[in-house]
Amino acid sequence: MLVIDSEQRGLIHAFLLDGSGGARAIAYGDLASLRLAERESLWLHWDRSHEQAQAWLRTHSGLSAFACDVLLEENTRPRMLTLPREELLLFLRGVNLNPDAEPEDMVSVRVFADPQRVISLRLRPLHSTERVIRLLSEGRGPKTASELLLYLAESMTDRVDDLVAQLAERVDAQEEALEGDERYTPEHDSMLSLRRRAASLRRFLLPQRELYGQLTRNRLGWFADDDTEYWNELSNRLIRYLEELDLVRERVNLVLESEQRRLSERMNRTMYLLAIITGFFLPMSFMTGLLGINVGGIPGAENPYGFVLACLLIGAVALFQWWVFRRLRWL
Repeated sequence: MLVIDSEQRGLIHAFLLDGSGGARAIAYGDLASLRLAERESLWLHWDRSHEQAQAWLRTHSGLSAFACDVLLEENTRPRMLTLPREELLLFLRGVNLNPDAEPEDMVSVRVFADPQRVISLRLRPLHSTERVIRLLSEGRGPKTASELLLYLAESMTDRVDDLVAQLAERVDAQEEALEGDERYTPEHDSMLSLRRRAASLRRFLLPQRELYGQLTRNRLGWFADDDTEYWNELSNRLIRYLEELDLVRERVNLVLESEQRRLSERMNRTMYLLAIITGFFLPMSFMTGLLGINVGGIPGAENPYGFVLACLLIGAVALFQWWVFRRLRWL
């Protein structure tokens, strides 16, 4: 098993890749005297918020001041910068799976790479690096520096797949509930939150798709022969995720529009029935009001059958209205 050095001067992980899919952990004190064999590669993973990690990067890493400044920037976005001597700066993003964190609150890893070294920096814990370490402990990990970049990018992209699938499943559940129950009302705030999360993810992932496209087109000399195909596959996967996020947003809009349409139809039916009822009883209300006036001389007031005749008259008016409404197809 690999031993993880997680407490020395901001150094979280330090591994010497053996070129066969395995690695051994090394300590901070071994870095100064370390000499790499031809097939070996070094991976150093730092906490960039640690002052001693920043000091090591500027004084002992051999990186230029420009590269250090870029790696230690406060805010950045997914991008790739090529440096002299075929060195590479890479900025990747992934979903935040830390406790009590929103997944769309992305985490980032900043990477410097050359033919035999990978120096990565993070601010918050990354599950993706743990997965790569597990593969190295099993002897199935990356063999070279270029493969290590691919493994890191693939692990971060896999996490996006899980989150996009969860969002799509939530929209599926809402659509099925709407189709199965006419009285079902989706939670408006929940749907708006779902649409906001999809939009936020898309905003952060779009630059990373462009980054993978750049790595596909701009192949460095120390990349393995098939690295271009893998970067292209990662780019295609991100394109699919972005399309799925666009579809999630559209489906949320359709769910909200469908609910709004159902509410409008329900309101229109209610208002229609109220209008019919009002129109139906208006003539009878007029007659009863007229006959209820407390004045003399009302026809039939002295007739013992006057009340019955008034009821029959009102019933006749009601029947006539019903016939008219049916003829006009209002009922």
